[in-house]
Amino acid sequence: MLDVEKIKHYLSLFKDLKLTDLLKLFQMAKTRKLSIGEVYIKEGATYNKLAYIKKGLIRAFCIKENGDEITVLLRWEDQFMASHDNVILHQPSRFIYQALEDTELLEVDYDLAQDVFDKNQQFAKARNFFLLNMLAESMARVETFIMLNPEERYLKLMKDKPDIINRVPNKYIASLLGITPVSLSRIRKRIASHSKR
Repeated sequence: MLDVEKIKHYLSLFKDLKLTDLLKLFQMAKTRKLSIGEVYIKEGATYNKLAYIKKGLIRAFCIKENGDEITVLLRWEDQFMASHDNVILHQPSRFIYQALEDTELLEVDYDLAQDVFDKNQQFAKARNFFLLNMLAESMARVETFIMLNPEERYLKLMKDKPDIINRVPNKYIASLLGITPVSLSRIRKRIASHSKR
């Protein structure tokens, strides 16, 4: 059961939806719980779900031919997520999505919801919100690699999610930032030395 504060929060996310429409959307959603380490979406899977993270942390990554894991995405509480490949491109997922903590999701089956979305203008807006949000986040990630140096990328991540360093292993954070764990350690030391001045 959703409490009043949560309903207000969800309404703030979906500004175009009325309360009755929001409740209908949540009636379509199912709760999914993942244990720490559990794979949510496998590489090569076609899993057309839109998910909202109520609690927990999800990492998307790929494995290179040499066995190295490259973290491409981190998602945490109050964020939406889906396989971009599945939902936008209608292709099998190139990435593995795994819970880094015990995680609770609200999922909507995108394929089953399509008819409902198409028949209801308000739901169509919700679908567009999901898809545009996913595209905007992908574009923002590309822009950070073009416009920011590694230290600036690190500082941006800390601003977006200050507790992330306590929740995610350093090797995953370094990979997400496109640097080595050694470089991440140097960045942290440099920031720490600046803050002492």
